[in-house]
Amino acid sequence: MKNYKKWMGIVSAITLSVALAACGPQDDDGATGETEEAAGDIELVVWEDQDKAEGIADAVAAFEEEHGVTVRVEERTFAQQIEDLRLDGPAGTGPDVLTMPGDQIGTAVVEGLLKELTIDDQLQSIYTDAAMMSQMVDGSVYGLPKAVETTVLFYNKDLVSEDELPQTLDEWYEFSQNVEDGTYGFLALFDQIYYAQSVFGGYGGYVFGQDADGNYDPTDIGLNSAGAIEGAEVIQKFYSEGLFPSGIIGEQGINVLDSLFSEGKAAAVISGPWNLEPFERAGIDYGVVKLPELSNGDNMSAFMGVKSYNVSSYSKHGELAEELVKFLANEENSRTRYEVTQEVPAVQSLADDPVVAESESAQAVAEQAQYSELTPNIPQMNEVWTPVDAALQTIATGSAEPEAALNQAVDLIESQISANHSN
Repeated sequence: MKNYKKWMGIVSAITLSVALAACGPQDDDGATGETEEAAGDIELVVWEDQDKAEGIADAVAAFEEEHGVTVRVEERTFAQQIEDLRLDGPAGTGPDVLTMPGDQIGTAVVEGLLKELTIDDQLQSIYTDAAMMSQMVDGSVYGLPKAVETTVLFYNKDLVSEDELPQTLDEWYEFSQNVEDGTYGFLALFDQIYYAQSVFGGYGGYVFGQDADGNYDPTDIGLNSAGAIEGAEVIQKFYSEGLFPSGIIGEQGINVLDSLFSEGKAAAVISGPWNLEPFERAGIDYGVVKLPELSNGDNMSAFMGVKSYNVSSYSKHGELAEELVKFLANEENSRTRYEVTQEVPAVQSLADDPVVAESESAQAVAEQAQYSELTPNIPQMNEVWTPVDAALQTIATGSAEPEAALNQAVDLIESQISANHSN
């Protein structure tokens, strides 16, 4: 950690004194209530993602040594951490630093759960624009990105060779019509908007419109636009012609899709980096590439997920916790974290680093990211998932046509936004 020690050797004393000064209420003489607390008595609690603590072990040890504090790392499912913070924060048992999906930032900020961070332009510039944007609400920064992910295409090399790999969704449609009995060609969970948006977006469909500054407009919903309807009609063909099994519709769909690929019964599936290790353990000789192109010549889109480090507004050591976030997410520690976890870092310079560039899966995510969009991080996004998923399932089962189903979904979304997010 040479770069870190060189920098921290200059500022660690200043940083720690500022952090401690910010932690307690002011006494009459201007001194803080925590000036008597020795650094060694301070413990920061970090909620890290499940099975990912090893990725920050060295960074945590270095931070402890430099600051003379204790950092306790607890692993928790990252998508659930904000829900846990709602309960544990007020009770005083929550974390100082947590990790969370970028699309939850807006809701968390509205609820007052996150501390605003002081991140200058130079530090912001080391991250990809989209990843950094996921951490911003109304121009203020509430976290630093640690990893990005998109969906990609996994293909079984025993069922389709790299030389013959279809490059477009239409080609996969044709491929799927000519597979052996008992196997499937291309599979995707297109009854869920998280995956269906890859087709919707490629044809011009969108969730919320955006202004010139990238701010979302929840009154402009594009899930029943002409592009979204065209995308839904493309999706419908895979179901109506029996190219997708009925088992991949609904709550258990993801388990069925994963099982079919893991058992060598599907030539290709849309999934994400979370399945790299499970598919490898299953003994599948697979390749990973970006998503296919569409009939209009545009690439399939995807929702880009961003994982971040954020500071709880309930932290008693907020400034020190902020320094820890900056340290965990810096270039050197992001690189180390990638080597351990294989989660693609959000630091721009690491895209060309050999340790990342030589990874097929990392390159597939990086390439797909060029065609992807952030999952909207405004609170109104909470009203989107269930109505659109329900509409897509009626389209998949043939009980409704795309235009009618999507119109109904948008009507419900607009009603829920009006009821739950009116000023």
